[in-house]
Amino acid sequence: MKFNYSKIFLVGFGSFGFSLVWIIYNSYVPLFLESRFQLPPALIGFFMTLDNIAALLIQPPIGAFSDRLRSPLGRRLPFILIGAPVAAVVFGLIPLAGALPLFVACTTTLLLSMALWRTPVVALMADVTPSDKRSQANGITNFMGGIGGIIGALGGSALFRVNEAYPFWLGSGLMVLAALMLLLFVKEPREHLENREVIPGFIDTLKSVLRNREKSVLFMLCAILTGYLAYNAIEAFFTLYAVNHLKLSGADGANLLGQFVLTLVLFAIPAGWIGSRIGRRVTIISGFAVLAAILLVIFWLPAAQLSIPLASAPALGTIRVVGTLLMVGGAAWALVNVNVLPVMVDMTEDRSVGTYTGIYYISYTLAAILGPNLNGWVVQFSGGNYNLVMFTSALFFSIAILCMTGVRRGEAKRQGG
Repeated sequence: MKFNYSKIFLVGFGSFGFSLVWIIYNSYVPLFLESRFQLPPALIGFFMTLDNIAALLIQPPIGAFSDRLRSPLGRRLPFILIGAPVAAVVFGLIPLAGALPLFVACTTTLLLSMALWRTPVVALMADVTPSDKRSQANGITNFMGGIGGIIGALGGSALFRVNEAYPFWLGSGLMVLAALMLLLFVKEPREHLENREVIPGFIDTLKSVLRNREKSVLFMLCAILTGYLAYNAIEAFFTLYAVNHLKLSGADGANLLGQFVLTLVLFAIPAGWIGSRIGRRVTIISGFAVLAAILLVIFWLPAAQLSIPLASAPALGTIRVVGTLLMVGGAAWALVNVNVLPVMVDMTEDRSVGTYTGIYYISYTLAAILGPNLNGWVVQFSGGNYNLVMFTSALFFSIAILCMTGVRRGEAKRQGG
């Protein structure tokens, strides 16, 4: 199997579509729930975790099922063929739903259909990429996802001012385009389709992981859980941190988070190259260590110093001391985010990549559910001290480092091995 950059960019359209849709969904669905249906904050918060609950229940078994599927289209593409059009239709209907039952029906169908094709799309990256190039390939797909997120955030914001439905229609159209790029131009390797070996199901594989005397997979799952728990807590509470601790506006807080995301996107491809050069585990540990150190610095520095403006840039806006630290943090998070999935899928054989991708999503999704909730309780019990989110996240990044020291497998395999 040869590494083909153009094919990986095409596969990256899957990540592009997902990031685009979710940033629009997370930005505007809460506004509809509050203004259109007058739901209380607690219920809105629960509603906004339903995507992660759906992902937790659906994505792991779908990944395992896709490993065993044999069809004229392949193992992964049929899920895209079914899931993407359904998701596009109901996504476009969300802003038009004036009754709560219809709104819930549209969002629920969206969550189920998006969960149907997420794991197969991610597994497809590993299917078409040799082991020693998977970090670089995942860097490209992360970059494509970042581009989708930027278009969804900036383009969606401009369109929303004109008409509340326009961002959703943009997302529907581009999701269909992304799916077509995959279906028309990406062909799955024939060797996987011709392999008729019996492949263990998801439950059997999970039992095998738990019983195995070599615990690298479990240590990796713990590192993913604790690392992404820390990241999700920061993402969920940063604008509130900026308003309540730094005494900035909500727009300033969103701008600072945007500076973090921009460096994350720009550093995605270099992070894959670094992982292939110095080793994935060393790269991930380095990213966690830099993030923990940066968050501790942010935690200890006085708010007045963190808020000092240093410069201004057209795309970045005002760059403050805290923004500079966050931009370094975005590069560090790229080192982690780009390399964790290649470690997971290279702990198994190519025939079971979908299953292990699903297992990866168990930790990933649990972190997305637990991170905001756990740190929400920390803030509440501390009397509204949002600065503690920085400390607890640094603590969880440190725990992730300890977990990574127990990982003994997952580096790139030799060709033919």
